[in-house]
Amino acid sequence: MIPELTFGAQDVRILHDEKVFSGHFSVRRLTLQHRCFGGGWSRPLVRELFERGDAVGVLPYDPVTDRVVLIEQFRPGAIRNDDSPWMLELVAGVVEAGEDDAQVAHREAMEEAGCELAELRPIATVLPSAGACSEQVRLFCGRVSHAGAGGIHGLADEGEDILVHSVPRQEALALLARDRVPNGHTLIALQWLQIHGAALRESWS
Repeated sequence: MIPELTFGAQDVRILHDEKVFSGHFSVRRLTLQHRCFGGGWSRPLVRELFERGDAVGVLPYDPVTDRVVLIEQFRPGAIRNDDSPWMLELVAGVVEAGEDDAQVAHREAMEEAGCELAELRPIATVLPSAGACSEQVRLFCGRVSHAGAGGIHGLADEGEDILVHSVPRQEALALLARDRVPNGHTLIALQWLQIHGAALRESWS
């Protein structure tokens, strides 16, 4: 039996909310209390919260060729010792004011990978690091209706330098077994495709 969550939004008190940094991203400092499992309320806690906006990620999949599109790009947060800070990822972008998730998915698929998508299938909604970041990411699989032949994509004015890979589905899934997918969003999307890929291909073909 799946347990119900014990508490909800009404079980948090925001005592003070201050923006302490504003740049490409922003940081808020919250003073808060929350209900405790043993009863009563926590002492006032001070927590910094990283604000980067919500995002949409989409894994482009072509059921005709049975291939997925993955992009490769530099990520400063992945600079760790001798590990490569370039990562294989799904397509993703921040939700701008007035946009819905489908608009973001279609826009980013074209900007980052040169792909046109005909249909979106929801995968999951995730909070990548809820202990420190407010970002929510909505993940989709997108049926490719047209795709360019790889190449380099991205918006120069946003500093994007993106290499596009078209990978057979089974080869993409083999990356999971070799621990070659350190990006959480991509890991979730490929695991979903591992479960649903055969049925999805039949449905979309």
